[in-house]
Amino acid sequence: MAEMTRYERIMTASRKNRADKLPFFHFWRHSQIGWAERECRNRGMGMCWVRPPYIQKMHDVEMTEKQVVDSGVNVLRRTYTTPVGSIWCDEKRARGTEQWHALRSWDDIAPWQTQRLIKGPEDYKVLKYMVENTEYIADYYPIEQAMDWLGDDGVVIDALPHSPMQMLMIDWIGSEGGRFYIHHAKYPDLVEELYQAVSKNRDAMYEIAAKSPAPVTACGDNVDGVLVNPRLFEKYFMPEYEKEAKLIHDQGKLMCVHMDGRIGNIKHLVAKTPIDIIEALHAPPMGDLPIGEALSLFKDKVIWTGYPGSVYTLGPEAVKKHALDLLRDVLPGDRLVFEVSTENIVSNENMRMLTSVLENATLPLTTEKIDEIERSLS
Repeated sequence: MAEMTRYERIMTASRKNRADKLPFFHFWRHSQIGWAERECRNRGMGMCWVRPPYIQKMHDVEMTEKQVVDSGVNVLRRTYTTPVGSIWCDEKRARGTEQWHALRSWDDIAPWQTQRLIKGPEDYKVLKYMVENTEYIADYYPIEQAMDWLGDDGVVIDALPHSPMQMLMIDWIGSEGGRFYIHHAKYPDLVEELYQAVSKNRDAMYEIAAKSPAPVTACGDNVDGVLVNPRLFEKYFMPEYEKEAKLIHDQGKLMCVHMDGRIGNIKHLVAKTPIDIIEALHAPPMGDLPIGEALSLFKDKVIWTGYPGSVYTLGPEAVKKHALDLLRDVLPGDRLVFEVSTENIVSNENMRMLTSVLENATLPLTTEKIDEIERSLS
């Protein structure tokens, strides 16, 4: 039988069938371009491009940006002016941001907000107006371009922003210092009204994503059971996933959700969702749910597991040991794809070591095969 392409491996595993080898890929936005990256790709590593399927326009909303100094720190202040008032946020940017790809800095640290759009109850009506006056327009060119460039060397997925409640938790109110939960307790009606407005507005976005040429639609959540408790997950996340999945599945596509945090306390709820791919699930020591246990629990789902960044900090030998331990935990290796990194740049040495383990992981995995891989790297 002919060897599978990187695309075939990723999608075969993602559709719950058995590939010839355990698929693994790197995200373009984190990947270095050079000799080591070329070597690893020649040895089986795929690539994943994440592209949006739409553009958005806000009607009757004026946006301005300017550099300001806040508490002695240079920040970019973005102000939105609407007929019902104005709101603003401050964003701190590390060196190299906008000079490196995907709005990353040279050190791959994403820009972060030092002041959120929502600071008090008076800001909710402004943001609600912005949401209700946002239009989504299909634009598949970025996806088509990436698919043409990448070919069979990996997979292109279309990307959506955080789900409605996580927009509030992460983007607009923020979770630092318990801010979101304070607002949720003090202004429950305002939080609920804004959530409902975002959820309603997203219907058009989901329809656009479902019809894009990408085989997988990614919901851009950052689910962590410490931030998203079971009650919130069941009330606000699961219904949104149901609505989104219905449209995506009707088009024969797969839906993945980014769950790179500790999800042990909501694992029983995750199992009930219609999500096809649990994306970026991290094994301990960064996560709290072993991948083998997750595969047993989520019997109708696939896991794209993120390799723990904390292990990378320990160097290639630690990377080798942890990768071999992961393989032993997931026998026979079905319904699984390895992500070289979900958030960070990986050194050449660590990427080559992980490739040395995974390039020989033929399926089905057995203890004997893994022992042989270990001996070959001794």
